[in-house]
Amino acid sequence: MNLKNSIALLTLAAAAGLSSCKKEEPTTITNPGPVTLNFSNKIDSNNLVLDTKWYQNANGDSFTVSKFNYYITNVTLLGAYNTADFAEKDSYHLIEHSSDGSKMSISLGSVPAGTYEGISFMIGVDSLHNVSGAQGGDLDPALGNFWSWTSGYIMLKFEGNSPQAPTTAGQLMFHCGGFSGADNVLKTVKLQLPNPIYTGDNNTPKINLTANVAQLFRSPNKIDFAVTTTIHMPGPAARAMADNYATMFYVSSSGQ
Repeated sequence: MNLKNSIALLTLAAAAGLSSCKKEEPTTITNPGPVTLNFSNKIDSNNLVLDTKWYQNANGDSFTVSKFNYYITNVTLLGAYNTADFAEKDSYHLIEHSSDGSKMSISLGSVPAGTYEGISFMIGVDSLHNVSGAQGGDLDPALGNFWSWTSGYIMLKFEGNSPQAPTTAGQLMFHCGGFSGADNVLKTVKLQLPNPIYTGDNNTPKINLTANVAQLFRSPNKIDFAVTTTIHMPGPAARAMADNYATMFYVSSSGQ
């Protein structure tokens, strides 16, 4: 084989090698897809169990929980690298703690394809929908999370018992509401995802969020059940508890 032919063969071999090492471009995802938000409730490291399990608050008071509901509204997924956010339309969801978890998930349909690195939502129902007259779905007053057109929705409802509470049978009843002026208890939560989610085509990402009920009584306002046993109207007590539940949520996991 002469020198000219050898050089030609070496050139072809090098070109083939480069071609085989070349990275394939990822397929562009264009179709929207769903995202599921799963909620769980804990008291620090313990799963929340209704009625039968005893817990202790930051003040050292013992208590059980019989009911724990809250409104999650105005859900927005926060885009990565300055890409567009996705805001759910008509975003009003009542999360109700139940043993079967049937009322503890939110499905966001047709989320634009892309990468999302955070989530934002409001605890409570915005002022407009507090004064919009009779509504359906999770905003239906018949669900029992509504006071009146003057006082509005109960943004968070906690009921239980404590031997330290000086009420009949030690009953605890915290119904937090108020949507205007000094009595506003609406809280916006913004959380970073531990792992980005990728939406579109056949992806089915999930974001798992946890509410730590212990924080409801911890800080910045420590709740003493011998002093505070009942919240049933907008006012200072509801605002104090709202300051606590503003930091109640965290993202436990996220991904495909």
